[in-house]
Amino acid sequence: CPRYLQPPGTWVRCALESRELLALCLKKIKASLSKVRLIDAGFIWTEPHSKRLKLKLTVQKEVLNGAVLQQVFVVEYIVQSQMCEDCHRIEAKDFWKAVVQVRQKTLHKKTFYYLEQLILKHRLHQNTLRIKEIHDGLDFYYSSKQQAQKMVDFLQCTVPSRSKSSQRLISHDIHSNVYNYKSTFSVEIVPICKDNVVCLSPKLAQSLGNMSQICVCIRVTSTIRLIDPSTLQIAEIDGNTYWRHPFNSLFHPRQLEEFIIMDINRVQEKKKGAGAGARSNKHTLAEAWVRKTSELNTDHQYFCCTHLGHILNPGDLVLGFDLANCNLNDEFANKMNPHNIPDVVLIKKSYDRTRRQQRRNWKLKELERDREGLDTDDERQYQDFLEDLEEDEAVRKNINIYRNADVPVESDTDDDGPPRISLAEMLEDLHISQDATGGEGANMMT
Repeated sequence: CPRYLQPPGTWVRCALESRELLALCLKKIKASLSKVRLIDAGFIWTEPHSKRLKLKLTVQKEVLNGAVLQQVFVVEYIVQSQMCEDCHRIEAKDFWKAVVQVRQKTLHKKTFYYLEQLILKHRLHQNTLRIKEIHDGLDFYYSSKQQAQKMVDFLQCTVPSRSKSSQRLISHDIHSNVYNYKSTFSVEIVPICKDNVVCLSPKLAQSLGNMSQICVCIRVTSTIRLIDPSTLQIAEIDGNTYWRHPFNSLFHPRQLEEFIIMDINRVQEKKKGAGAGARSNKHTLAEAWVRKTSELNTDHQYFCCTHLGHILNPGDLVLGFDLANCNLNDEFANKMNPHNIPDVVLIKKSYDRTRRQQRRNWKLKELERDREGLDTDDERQYQDFLEDLEEDEAVRKNINIYRNADVPVESDTDDDGPPRISLAEMLEDLHISQDATGGEGANMMT
């Protein structure tokens, strides 16, 4: 880093041939200049990597009978390499003062991918010494407790979570009464992801406007946004409410099954019940007859209500969960009346994934982190997250999306294809050249 030691222990950031570096160099020869008067001082150009600094000094001194003698001479300095405290902590990756352990007890990483983009957008990763990825979360290492606390505050504002902290005594100087601690912050994110089917407790469902206990999670940002597929009633649950009335996901994303729409009818808005909450304006209520694509040789059909009436038509493929032929191992679902549990819950329309990847003319940035013990399922989960961004405009507003110049630009007006991100929402990716020490007038950016 461009910092120089100013004795006894201060590190000063100075650019080459700057006024700050000139003042630092003159202090080195202050004793020699005490008997003369300094008139002028300036740098003589040297190669930036030569570890040499040259100063051209002009001094005057009164000699015999009031005569003034002026002389110009050159002082050469040798720069010796030494690591400052901050650089030492960065290079010695285990030398940290605080760590933030972010965990989510779920099998899908959609929330982590969303959180990663928020961290990149707000540049909260710049002060980290190291980012380590493990099976169910991320560890952020910091050189001070204040920087770690700032990250914890950011997490609590962006995703529904709870946190707790602890510290361990490393050393204690009895003479100066200085204590050295290592702090650990544990942040647990709610174990609910987008497209999860959840079963609420009767008390929580009643407090949210008498909505059905079986709901679909349509978005996880600072709150959990749920929708009742049978009435379009929506509700938002923050972190505090969730931890007071916890609930779990009924299915794993791998249990999604593909259905084909045999018949679908849009339904007029049902009459609101007593105390009912708000309804979604972006969804359309519909009644559908569906059949599993794995059972096309049979006549077995399922009837369900869905909130996807605005995008589904007969013959479309849709992903959903089969509740009629599964064993629900859930505390609240086992106590429900079987007549109130739908046979099928439809989650999202199915598109050709290969075609979507080929036409995707945008990309996201990633955090530089140490990866350990990665699952082979990560790539599929990342593609799911990218598809969710294309389908949800509200989430895209919080994320920086960059145009991918390697993919040719196509027309955005494609009614038959999957949802796409318009060019107006994309940013131009900025590349800074690695050789940042070019001469005057050199090209610094491409």
